[in-house]
Amino acid sequence: MAVSLQFMGATRNVTGSCFLLEVKGRRFLIDCGLYQERELRSRNWEPFPADPKSIEAVFLTHAHLDHCGLLPKLVKEGFKGKIMCTSATAEIARIVLLDAAHLQEEDAKFKKKRHEREKRKGPYPEVPLYTEEDAKSVFPLFTPVEYEKAVKIIDSVEAVFYDAGHILGSSIIKINVSSGPVSLVFSGDLGRWDKPIIRDPALIEDADYVVVESTYGDRLHEDLSEIKVKLCDIIISTVNQGGNIIIPSFAVERTQELLYYLNELLQENRIPHLLTFVDSPMAINVIEVFKHYPEYFDEEMLNFIQSGRSPFYFSNLKLTRSVEESKAINRIRGSCIIIAGSGMCTGGRIKHHLVNNIIRPECSILFIGYQAKGTLGREIVDGASEVRIHGQMHPVRANVVKINGFSAHADQRELLRWLTGFRSSPKRVFIVHGEEEAATTFARILNEKFSWQTEIPEYLEKKILI
Repeated sequence: MAVSLQFMGATRNVTGSCFLLEVKGRRFLIDCGLYQERELRSRNWEPFPADPKSIEAVFLTHAHLDHCGLLPKLVKEGFKGKIMCTSATAEIARIVLLDAAHLQEEDAKFKKKRHEREKRKGPYPEVPLYTEEDAKSVFPLFTPVEYEKAVKIIDSVEAVFYDAGHILGSSIIKINVSSGPVSLVFSGDLGRWDKPIIRDPALIEDADYVVVESTYGDRLHEDLSEIKVKLCDIIISTVNQGGNIIIPSFAVERTQELLYYLNELLQENRIPHLLTFVDSPMAINVIEVFKHYPEYFDEEMLNFIQSGRSPFYFSNLKLTRSVEESKAINRIRGSCIIIAGSGMCTGGRIKHHLVNNIIRPECSILFIGYQAKGTLGREIVDGASEVRIHGQMHPVRANVVKINGFSAHADQRELLRWLTGFRSSPKRVFIVHGEEEAATTFARILNEKFSWQTEIPEYLEKKILI
């Protein structure tokens, strides 16, 4: 029986996660993610390398856009199979996909007007990649699975989902092909140990082939104990200068974790009691989803809840859903904290807040998540003196700060900790979801530490496994 794996995304780059598993002519996708790097976004518009009609099922690791963001396009082009994921992933993915579709529709309108005014054409069509109706067409296909319970897909193929500890409902997926026999493990995005809110990543004991992320394969995160110290310092120093703290934040997990830490700092009276805005309807909706899944929480989070407190709410917190409420934030005098999406500044309300604050030297732009190459967030973090936002150039005068400890991705040490869980050596380890330098460094370290055979696949490269 022929079993092959084709790497249709997240190869030598961080976004666009998508892998095609073929078992004797039966086709399955692991993830179907959107590209967010500027130089790779054209791939979002290209036809799928495999005919969507030929794919029987999608195994979805989690609900971040770079893992689920092309599902509406897949369905629009003919996919009719099941999308298998945890219940929390399905619920969050509905929110994420609707938000992405709405932003794309708004962005297409804005670009069309701007290009008509400037009498020019942009690099992409002036239509949305997909609409809100396209996003809704995905929802009936979600098929919830439970952690650590095998799900038979066809007679010879079963999948088991394990907690990845990355975001609520995120999964490591093990696929067993009994007629091979051969087993594959897809790490998805691996989380970190000892983080608040959700549980640690599950360890997997065996697999013939491992597809592992390497986002931080070349570096170590700051100690978790430093997060509150740095957050405290940034807030106090910015308030002393009379500025605002602008925080681009991913709506899923990162915003909730940030609120968790702010809540603790306020209770400890270590920071001023500032007006704090979560200016993201999607993040607000995701906060509600968290209430539905206490079984995914770690002991620290459960203790927090059992004490009668909410980790996501405090007295000066304002949740802004409407555009009018969002615009009103700019009329506030005095310092405030503004948390808005998107986390890499590729769209959403954060761009408007950057326009109003990035030119002010008294303000701080605080990054708490990974900034992929080719994104506006990466340009700012890398020290650009001016950046293009909504078609206009803006000088960067604000204080730009990054706290790496917030990352929901395992760092090099934590990736190695997870891989150490394998009791026997895999036949091969494929390193994905990392920029070239990170993937190459991690491959070298795996060879040195375990003497495992590692490969960094190229885009669309196909491997015959048996």
